[in-house]
Amino acid sequence: MAALLFLAQTLRIAIPYLFAAAGGVVSERAGLIGLTLEGYMLGGAFGAALGSYYGHSAWIGVLSGIGGGALLALVYGVSAIRFRADQVVIGIAINLLAIGLTRFFLRLAFGSSSNSPRVAGFGAEHAGTGVSALLSNPMIWLGVIAIPVIGWVLYRTPFGLRVRAVGEHPVAARSVGIPVPRVRYSAVILSGILAGLGGVYLVLDQHQFTDQMTAGRGFIALAATIFGRWDPLRVGLACLLFAAAETLQIQLQGAQLIPSQFVEMIPYVLTIVALAGVVGRAVPPAALGKVAE
Repeated sequence: MAALLFLAQTLRIAIPYLFAAAGGVVSERAGLIGLTLEGYMLGGAFGAALGSYYGHSAWIGVLSGIGGGALLALVYGVSAIRFRADQVVIGIAINLLAIGLTRFFLRLAFGSSSNSPRVAGFGAEHAGTGVSALLSNPMIWLGVIAIPVIGWVLYRTPFGLRVRAVGEHPVAARSVGIPVPRVRYSAVILSGILAGLGGVYLVLDQHQFTDQMTAGRGFIALAATIFGRWDPLRVGLACLLFAAAETLQIQLQGAQLIPSQFVEMIPYVLTIVALAGVVGRAVPPAALGKVAE
């Protein structure tokens, strides 16, 4: 029973990572650095809170969250593709913009600088965090299939072939008639939608939006993308690994066997160790971070 609860908690924690990492794979495979995943998640989370609260429906919240993530992704796309801005600089700017905008509109829409009122969500109201909560939440199922679907799109569809082509060699892709800017715009907006769904899940699961509630999850999803070497299956397994570390952290805090400061470090230490062991051997898409000529 304890093992089952551990797995259920791990899956709950992994869902936002799976959504965001799926978006990271698409963006980086197209040659656009996924540093903005944190901002997309935050934008999606706030959009979900607005839609769910004022629309009185969790599904309206999902649509609003998708819009929030896609809008920030479009800003990133225009800056990086149309105006050829440095992707690292604009990525940091998008994340800071998301923090500032959500904080401003949080006060404007809800009269609070810290959190929104309670909003509608999915699942049984008193299901808690066990298996029944997982089975009754459609966002769980969407998160579970996100990685396999992105894997199918990348390796089994013409669009996926184009995404991989512009991420590896945009000049060669253009020479055979592939519209590089259009493919990159499509990829980055899809990335924003997927990462935004990660933020949507957080809001609908917690039934409210809180300031900076993503708490670095977008960066961990980016780490999972790199750790998984931009392969959807490996990336999904990396997300589960990081989620298991976070679940272990929560359980150790409850047991109070180790000082809480050390316990809180576990997911981040694991991230550093994982990346330190793989970054030197991982080969990113050849055109990642480069301006398409």
